[in-house]
Amino acid sequence: MVDFIIAILAILMLLSGWIVVQHLANVYASKHPELGPARQEGGGCGKSCLCSGNQCKNKTVKNQEELSHDLPQ
Repeated sequence: MVDFIIAILAILMLLSGWIVVQHLANVYASKHPELGPARQEGGGCGKSCLCSGNQCKNKTVKNQEELSHDLPQ
């Protein structure tokens, strides 16, 4: 029974620690806007951008749009 309680407390401590780390990252990002926003878990390629292999379609479209703005007209 003691092992069960220790396991529950350990999991809660790990989760609380991760929340503190995320909060500190957000605070640091707000103090240093030149570095950009803090990355959030699951915000990268693979969750919502229909990746195949090592290519992300959203990244490709975004890069093409940026490149088209740089072209002389």
